[in-house]
Amino acid sequence: MTATLLEVKQITKRFPGVIALDNVSLSIEAGKVTALIGENGAGKSTLMKILSGVYPDFEGEMHYKGEPAKFTGPKDAQQQGVVIIHQELNLIPYLTITENIFLGRELVTQYGTMDKSRMRKRTQELLDRLKLKVNPDSQVFKLKVGQQQIVEIAKALLTDAELIIMDEPTSAITGSEVEVLFDIIADLKAQNKAIVYVSHKLDELFRIADNYVVLRDGKSVESGEMAGMTQDLLISKMVGRKIEVMRKTTDRGACDALLEVQNLSLKSRVKTGNVLSNISFHIGKGEIVGLFGLMGAGRTELLESIFGLHPAHSSGEVRIDGQSICCDSPARAIAAGLALVPEDRKKDGLVLGLGVKNNISLTTLEEMESLGTLNDSKERALADHYISELRIKTPSKEQKAKNLSGGNQQKIVLAKWLATKPKVLLLDEPTRGIDINAKTEIYKLIIRLAQEGLGILVVSSELPEILAISDRILVMSEGRLTGEFLASEASEDEILKAAIGIGTSAIGSRP
Repeated sequence: MTATLLEVKQITKRFPGVIALDNVSLSIEAGKVTALIGENGAGKSTLMKILSGVYPDFEGEMHYKGEPAKFTGPKDAQQQGVVIIHQELNLIPYLTITENIFLGRELVTQYGTMDKSRMRKRTQELLDRLKLKVNPDSQVFKLKVGQQQIVEIAKALLTDAELIIMDEPTSAITGSEVEVLFDIIADLKAQNKAIVYVSHKLDELFRIADNYVVLRDGKSVESGEMAGMTQDLLISKMVGRKIEVMRKTTDRGACDALLEVQNLSLKSRVKTGNVLSNISFHIGKGEIVGLFGLMGAGRTELLESIFGLHPAHSSGEVRIDGQSICCDSPARAIAAGLALVPEDRKKDGLVLGLGVKNNISLTTLEEMESLGTLNDSKERALADHYISELRIKTPSKEQKAKNLSGGNQQKIVLAKWLATKPKVLLLDEPTRGIDINAKTEIYKLIIRLAQEGLGILVVSSELPEILAISDRILVMSEGRLTGEFLASEASEDEILKAAIGIGTSAIGSRP
C-alpha cells in the first residue's frame, strides 16, 4: 500500500524580475521514487528548496502527512523527516568529514561535551556503507568533488528521514559509486521512504523511478508513472518539442600538434609518491580529445597542472604551437593561450555575488578598460554577445550569478573563458548538472570551436558523452595514461578496462 506523504498545490515563488514557480502542484508517495524532470531554469531547484525548508516564504499550500505544513527552515524540515542532498555542495571546507556530517546535530556525552568518538564511529559506518575509503578526520577541502558528493549523501542518511530529496546525486560520482547509491535507494524504498530524485541522466530515471513530474518554465506540465515512458517522450515533455541529441559524425583525422605535453608528473602533497606520473600526449588543431577515468585517476590534477596551478610540485614540459611555455601560474597559461573551465563552477568558476556581465568580463579586464577605469559599454557589449551566443537565460545582464540555474551558471563560465580567445580549451566536466537540451547546445559549441581551430581537451565521467563528441579518447588510471583510442573505433567495454588498468600499460604521445 502506498500513501501520499507530501503534496503541494498551486505553489508560486517570485524573485526580483522573475517568477521561478507558477502554480506548481505535485504529490509524492511513500515507498516510491518520484523523478523531478525539467530543463535548467525550469524551477526544479526552487521547488526542492521549498520542500526542504530553504525557502519558507511562498504562495500556495503544502501538506505533509496529511496536515498543512510550512517549514521555517532546513533544520525544521529535518526534524520533521525531510532532508535534501544538494548538487551544489553545502559543506564547510576546513571542517572534517565527521564535523560536517554532524554539524548542528552533534552528539553529546552525559557531561554535556561533544562525543567525538561516537560521532567518528557513526561517520565511519556511513562511509563504509557508501564504500568511500577516506579517513573520517579528513578535512573536506582535501577531497575531490565526487568524494564530497558522497559526504553529502552520508549527511542525509544520518537522519531517520521519511522524505529524501536527491538533487543530481550522481553528477560527480563514478559508475561503481552510482551502483552503491542505487542499492541504498532500493533499501530506502523497502523501508517505505519517499524519494524525490532529480537527474539529467535519463537512463538513471528509467532504472529507479516509479513516477515522474515534469516542470517547464516554472510550471508543472505533466505527471504520471514511468512505466511505458520512453526517453524521447520525456525529452519532448521537458522542452515542448523534439530534441535531437548532438553527435559528432566525422573524425578529425591527422592534424598538426597544437598542445604537446611531455613527461608531466605531479608529486603528492599528502603522501609519498606521485599523483601524476610521466604523462605525455598531444592535441591537434581542431581536435577534440576526450579524457576518461574513474574517481581518483588524476584527471582534474592533470588539467590543473597544465594550467599552472601546481608549479611547486609538478614537472615536465608543455608546448603550444611547438613553443615551450612556462606554466608556473594561471596568468602565464592564459597568456600562452590556455583556458580552463573548472569542475566546480561555484567554487572556482564564478563570483556568485557579481552579475552576469561582471563575471563574463573577469578574464578580459584590461581590454574592458578606458583611461584606467572599466568601460561599462564594452562590458555590456561583451555580455550581450555571449548571452546571445550561448543562449544564457537571465532576466538581465545585472542578475547575480547565484540566482541562475546550474546550467546557465556553467554557460557564464564558458563565456568568461571564450572571451580570452584561447588556442586550447581545457574542459573539466563541462556538462555536469546540465539538462539534455543545454548539453546539446554545449556539444554543438564544442564542435564548432574545434572547427574554428581550437584544440579541446574534455574531461567527462559520462562515457556516452566522451564517445559522442571526441575524435580521440585518452584513459587514465591511478595517475597514468593507460589507454588511447579513436572514438570511432572505441567501445565502452575497452575504455572501462583501461580505466581500471586491466591488460594495459602506460602510453605516450603519438603524433
